[in-house]
Amino acid sequence: MNFHTRKWIKPEDLNPNGTLFGGRLLEWIDEEAALYAIIQLENQRTVTKYMSEINFKSSAKKGDIIEIGIAPKKFGNSSLTLACEVRNKMTREVIITVDTIIMVSLGDNGKPIAHGKTKIEYVKDRLTDE
Repeated sequence: MNFHTRKWIKPEDLNPNGTLFGGRLLEWIDEEAALYAIIQLENQRTVTKYMSEINFKSSAKKGDIIEIGIAPKKFGNSSLTLACEVRNKMTREVIITVDTIIMVSLGDNGKPIAHGKTKIEYVKDRLTDE
């Protein structure tokens, strides 16, 4: 699992219990999955189709630093299936896991379109020395 994004938990991210609001965390996960899929599929018209059940294992509080990890599971014809784990950066305690997130590449007409990808690519490998 690659952990690319870190978030600092601020007062506006808290629920009435004083811990991280689950909706805010899901927003961050969805955005991280979208960014990952857009870069991999090279298509800005990539959307979330499905997110499996989520498993809250612990919480975070104001001042904590969390990190969001994304791992690819499978390339479909027009989709990319990902897994996600969020953990406390300092303690490494897992906060939430999402086993399956399916992102779909869309064409100009808003319908799924084949992306032609079969494996993870890194942007640096797409660039050529001229």
